[in-house]
Amino acid sequence: MTDLHPTRRDVARLAGVAGLGVAAPALLGGCADGTRQAGAVGATAGRPVAVRAWRVSGTALAGLGGFDATIQKFMQERRITAGQLAVVRKGKLLLAHGYTLGDASLSVQPTSLFRVASLSKPVTATAIHKLVQDGKLKLTDRVATLLGLSTAADPRLKDVTVLRLLQHLGGWDRNVTPDVMFRDLHISRQLGVPMPISRAHVMKYASTLKLDHAPGTVPAYSNYGYLLLGRIIEKASGMSYGAYVQQKVLTPRGIKRMKLGRTLTRATGEVTYLSDKTGPTVFDGSAKQVPLPNGAFNLENMDAHGGWLSTAVDLVRFAGIYDAPSTVLNAASIKQAFAKPATGVNASGYYYGAGWLVRPVTGGLNTWHDGSLAGTTSLLVRRFDGLTWAVLFNRRQEGTGASFGEIDGLLHKAAAGVKAWPTGDLYPKYF
Repeated sequence: MTDLHPTRRDVARLAGVAGLGVAAPALLGGCADGTRQAGAVGATAGRPVAVRAWRVSGTALAGLGGFDATIQKFMQERRITAGQLAVVRKGKLLLAHGYTLGDASLSVQPTSLFRVASLSKPVTATAIHKLVQDGKLKLTDRVATLLGLSTAADPRLKDVTVLRLLQHLGGWDRNVTPDVMFRDLHISRQLGVPMPISRAHVMKYASTLKLDHAPGTVPAYSNYGYLLLGRIIEKASGMSYGAYVQQKVLTPRGIKRMKLGRTLTRATGEVTYLSDKTGPTVFDGSAKQVPLPNGAFNLENMDAHGGWLSTAVDLVRFAGIYDAPSTVLNAASIKQAFAKPATGVNASGYYYGAGWLVRPVTGGLNTWHDGSLAGTTSLLVRRFDGLTWAVLFNRRQEGTGASFGEIDGLLHKAAAGVKAWPTGDLYPKYF
């Protein structure tokens, strides 16, 4: 089954090492545009060693070459053909690069669009916080009441609040009951409706199931919970989910490229996605096998939990909403986004807040989110010391090859290797 986080059992495992900070024992310590020749690509999952062309586009200020070297090696070892990285320090964009490896048909730019998978969740959470801030919603509002969901199958659904959805405490656990966001054919058959199914169909089916846990008691990562948050945004705002996010979250930050993706068509400038696996199409009942990224899941239904397209530059620009109070979020809203949940704080101190993973460190908080979908790996990190980066790839880990999760620690290590941070700002070039 396709899964936005296939290797993680719950929210705690989702956290990985992101946000440990430069002082953590696990983390050690200007680039011209143009084409570079890569060295030998290491054999991965039985693939032969080969030499592949390496191209870098975009701009970086002086002294940041360690980031490029890190991405190049990472992509070579994992047969990734498209990547992107943006690095910000204290509100200034220092690096904006697109990376292409070996595919002559690709030319990845800093403005190329990638699916970001679960990095859509902080975007959705920000919209919820904005509605609460504007008095159009309360975190204590009951989801079943807001959306008119039937509680006949499980009266405990009445106890699911907006805050519990944000914190993955709604009671759905995909390790107990399969994730409804990837059960299109089953839902179609159960409801007697043709494929493709809609978000309304998913909600109708999910409401016939019992919750796996009492709401508020067990943290369990839930894509479905964030689908519901998207519908709550529509109910509270009177606008479509995408339109509200564009108007109230992205436009105030000057973000114009981000948009909701589509499964079977590509936006202008969107990369192609790689997967070695196939699955039955979810767009008809034929059971025809298709590459996983190209029809084996319904991206349109995943809008609020996994549907956004973005560039790395726009992701770090979005993350700046949380650097200081602004017209998007005030100080109280930012504090709420990073607040500890009633339960679910890991033994190491990190937790899933209200849309972000959070780790308290000496000097402040490190916050982050990642995403994984067939053909997509994404990571957005905000550090206590003013560093922020976003990295995107057009492949995710499949099988027993080199770990994709290693990119987190590797980028902390690259940051630790910078001898003197440049002081310029590339943001004006990438509006």
